[in-house]
Amino acid sequence: MSWTDHVIWWHVYPLGFTGAPIRPDGPVEPAPRLRRLLPWLDHALELGASGLALGPVFASQTHGYDTVDHFRIDPRLGDDADFDELIAQCRARGLRVLLDGVFNHVGAEHPLVRRALAEGPDGEVADWFRIDWSAPDGPRPAVFEGHGSLVALNHETPAVRDHVGDVLRHWLDRGADGWRLDAAYAVDPAFWAAVLPGVRDQHPDAWFVGEVIHGDHADIVRSSGLDSVTQYELWKAIWSSLADRNCFELDWTLRRHGELLTVFRPATFVGNHDVTRIATTVGPDAAVLAAVVLLTVGGIPSIYAGDEHAFTGTKEDRLGGDDAVRPEFPEAPDQLAEWGAGTFRAHQQLIGIRRRHPWLVDARTETVELTNTRYVYRAHASDDTAGDAWLQVELDVTGTPAAVVRDPGGTELFATG
Repeated sequence: MSWTDHVIWWHVYPLGFTGAPIRPDGPVEPAPRLRRLLPWLDHALELGASGLALGPVFASQTHGYDTVDHFRIDPRLGDDADFDELIAQCRARGLRVLLDGVFNHVGAEHPLVRRALAEGPDGEVADWFRIDWSAPDGPRPAVFEGHGSLVALNHETPAVRDHVGDVLRHWLDRGADGWRLDAAYAVDPAFWAAVLPGVRDQHPDAWFVGEVIHGDHADIVRSSGLDSVTQYELWKAIWSSLADRNCFELDWTLRRHGELLTVFRPATFVGNHDVTRIATTVGPDAAVLAAVVLLTVGGIPSIYAGDEHAFTGTKEDRLGGDDAVRPEFPEAPDQLAEWGAGTFRAHQQLIGIRRRHPWLVDARTETVELTNTRYVYRAHASDDTAGDAWLQVELDVTGTPAAVVRDPGGTELFATG
């Protein structure tokens, strides 16, 4: 049995969570902000999570996804000693740790970008990037999705492959359990197929999940060697079905989700650092229904910090447009507002159900009843190891959003209200 059979992630965006300056005007005084996470580890345990999924913690220019040194903790968050203490405290509580690695691109101020541009096309590191040396306004590196501050790496260069492998091993050696690979959809799967075997040789239990937004998820997993990819299709169907009162979309997507589960366990979520908060999109009552789906279908789920307390926040397409969904948290959980307590208890109960029915990680769903505003499905064990195990989930958004989870005997294991 692998530790990933039962992991439930509590996902934190450290720069925002700890109040680090995101877009500093000048040099920033180093501070051990990573230690602000320590009082929250017991909160993760109380929630029922078994892993801490960290957003970027490496030296970067602004938001963490414009890395300038993969081997150094961002000074806004601290240093190696602060990272080591966080790992130690997670270990003491049995919490796994997932790191967020950006290997599709680097920040435009990365030393190797500067060096490549300074040395020219014949320079030693020129082939780390795809640079148009004949551009009329001077050398122009290829960038990620039009963002001039994010310079794309050239994944066909062996030195890039070696560098990424070295980074992955370095932090696994330091105590991490796995990696989220940012913008994996933009990287040729063959790159990961070349990098990961050498890492797995030394860390066979490490888990690798790629950020994939579109494409053939199953084929990407097969050809890349990744363990999982993000299930944005299910995320969209959950909130859209609740917001638009169209349960047919969720039913259709759960059928697709079942097909993916025959190949791998998708990384499932209803919130993360890149999207509008679920309680904003569908309202706090229906946000609990979103959690019901998340925690009763197959996959490896994560709870974005704050969603378990009905945090709100809208993502906007502008500079600073992520700030509202990446807020600073108080110093300790007991400073959270009381109005989120009911949502927290609902998450605890649902995670408890998942813990008592571990076969849910591979569960397939069967439709029992379906209208626009009412959806009843059964989550079945996928093989004989759990016997003929199943749970029935009833969702209703005809009026006030309501949900019930029942066992085969009809006993209510969870009910809203």
